[in-house]
Amino acid sequence: MSVMSRSYGTLIVFVIIGAVLGGILGDLLSGFDAFSGVMPYLVHTYPVLDIAPAVLNLYVIKLTVGFSFTPNLMSILGMVIAIILFRRY
Repeated sequence: MSVMSRSYGTLIVFVIIGAVLGGILGDLLSGFDAFSGVMPYLVHTYPVLDIAPAVLNLYVIKLTVGFSFTPNLMSILGMVIAIILFRRY
């Protein structure tokens, strides 16, 4: 199956899963003493997009919507690996 026959939705799912797994792996590795010198740089978050929460109060239902994208280097590495795996398989 070629890359062109797959949908962009599948690519987005791959990238999101790669970002989440990379972030989790970075948090898990930050507890080890062997990586103590490098891990602060790998798990430091960088705010890219931050939309403040907006509240819609309908007196019966209160709806709050906001969005924040703050990746760290491990999650970016996870996204790159996910894209490589997507293109390969």
